[in-house]
Amino acid sequence: MTQDNPSIRLAKYLAMTGLCSRRAATRYIRDGKITLDGRLANHIDTISLTDSKSGFISNEILKFDGVLIQGIESKQYWMLNKSVGIDCRLLPHDPSSLLHLLPASPRLYPVGRLDKDSRGQLLLTNDGELTQKLMHPEFGHNKTYHVQVERNFDDSFLISMAQGVSYRDVTTLSCKMTRLDDDKFEIILTQGLNRQIRRMSQALGYKVIDLKRVQIQTLKLGELEEGEMRQLTANELALLLESCRPSNEG
Repeated sequence: MTQDNPSIRLAKYLAMTGLCSRRAATRYIRDGKITLDGRLANHIDTISLTDSKSGFISNEILKFDGVLIQGIESKQYWMLNKSVGIDCRLLPHDPSSLLHLLPASPRLYPVGRLDKDSRGQLLLTNDGELTQKLMHPEFGHNKTYHVQVERNFDDSFLISMAQGVSYRDVTTLSCKMTRLDDDKFEIILTQGLNRQIRRMSQALGYKVIDLKRVQIQTLKLGELEEGEMRQLTANELALLLESCRPSNEG
């Protein structure tokens, strides 16, 4: 991207707008979800940029599923303590959607999801590359949950959960389990399978009645009140980004 005639590959630009990760952008282009000046975009398209007061914007008209894609915003990093009943899908017509809790600007997107009947820490950002690193299974990042089941359990339950549980057509990876109370435990996962903790517990004969995420990598929920959100501190962000660097980098 030169100063006189700045241009950028389409997938990279889409990631920089915060719409998605670069990998997801490639998939959206392939699936025909992105249009450029009214035509279907393709992978070799480049975007020409203009520097405005609000940041770099595309000279072309870009849309995702018919919705105009805005320009490149400065990176934002927020944390929300999600309540039970909030749906992490960004659905304008659903009154329970997380979308209605988010500001119009900056545009923020959740990193992964918490089930509607789960609560706790949700990271919100427009940094597509960080989202990719935290969500992709090859990176194996830690997510910590505090869980209550409907009855007391013995140590064999903890051992079975830690070793990995088979249900449906999957066997979960080993994880770290710690007892918190007679009917409560802490679990640290590196996977992110759909409703994983609930299905692991159910396979062993227990029903989850409360599930709260309390930490992602180095980022702790702390004392943030339920339903409240705040920006990450500079130190929190630095530690989180450092924890996402490959071990052989630098």
